[in-house]
Amino acid sequence: MRFVTYYDQQTALPGILRGDLIVPLHDAGLPSVLSIVEGGPAALARARAASEGPGFPLAGVRLAAPIPRPPKIICVGLNYRDHAIESKMEIPKVPTIFTKFPTAVIGSGDNIVLPKNSAKPDYEAEFAFVIGRGGRYIAGENWRDHVFGYMNLNDVSARDYQLATSQWTIGKTFDTFAPMGPCLVTADEVADPHNLDISLTVNGETLQHSNTRELIFNIPALLEYLSSVFTLEPGDVVSTGTPSGVGFSYDPPKWLKAGDEVVVRVEGLGELRNSVIAE
Repeated sequence: MRFVTYYDQQTALPGILRGDLIVPLHDAGLPSVLSIVEGGPAALARARAASEGPGFPLAGVRLAAPIPRPPKIICVGLNYRDHAIESKMEIPKVPTIFTKFPTAVIGSGDNIVLPKNSAKPDYEAEFAFVIGRGGRYIAGENWRDHVFGYMNLNDVSARDYQLATSQWTIGKTFDTFAPMGPCLVTADEVADPHNLDISLTVNGETLQHSNTRELIFNIPALLEYLSSVFTLEPGDVVSTGTPSGVGFSYDPPKWLKAGDEVVVRVEGLGELRNSVIAE
């Protein structure tokens, strides 16, 4: 299934994307996509039954991020070998972890707002997975028991803020710097999450293109490592890192600018499409 959160006037509601239609779920007693993730198999069964009901056209509907306020947004840096090399950094021996705050989250179709106090805004196409069943000390071989689904994410980054300190979070979590979506695809629809094409275009020009098989730390490794430190909870988003081709790697750099349109595509997960405006 493909879960979305959409706006009915100012109210964010859950739905299932069925082709070009959205099937609403709130009348089935499912108040949010997060409640479905938290509800486990019983909530999924209710959603599946409701998915056969009538829908309305996706066109013209404003989407939020599938989970508008995730409990945690956990990001992995330097997780593609080619990106670590272009960043002139050592290939990591353990995952490099930082976070984004929920105030950074926007949906597909929303505007990325370039902050007036940063001169080096950048893009990063990423493949994210969402925790279903949480836990601590999760064994890597049990990873499929803990992944609810997958979605696109753009790790928008203010490089001047990020690289002014060894702690990256401050440059990663400006408002609107975590576009997600358009939908959350359940794990059963993705046969092998470690063999998916990933790409990013700006104004139609392909600037990033790789495959998730190039990840240094895959989903089992990340689940085992993260849960050895803190409890993973239903709805947590783990963004697995970006391949080479980010804006700062070009000569001259390709910083985001007002008027750009950025599209992240991960195979089978739809298009995360956002326009760029100035603050």
